[in-house]
Amino acid sequence: MQPEKNTSETYEVQVAGLPLRLKSSHDEKTVQELVDMIDGKIKEALSANSNISFQKALLLASLHVAEDLVFLKRAVRNRLDTLEDKTKSILTELDSTPLARLTVDQ
Repeated sequence: MQPEKNTSETYEVQVAGLPLRLKSSHDEKTVQELVDMIDGKIKEALSANSNISFQKALLLASLHVAEDLVFLKRAVRNRLDTLEDKTKSILTELDSTPLARLTVDQ
């Protein structure tokens, strides 16, 4: 097993036309995916309202990303709760079966 790579790389990217130098421990593909997501959200905000300032577009883009994250976290929490309930139900059912009462005498 190889040790984890903890080194940071520097990437030259553009977000909403602005050049940025990012330092990240993520691979280039992941960095580009993140940049593309934010760039797309900013473009959506700018295209939705032609009179919006760049700063407001940045804030709206941030809120859209936060919204996505909140709903994703809720969905995962709901799914985990459902799985926990099903697991408890199965364990209760298994505990009440005749096989659960069997013991091994020594």
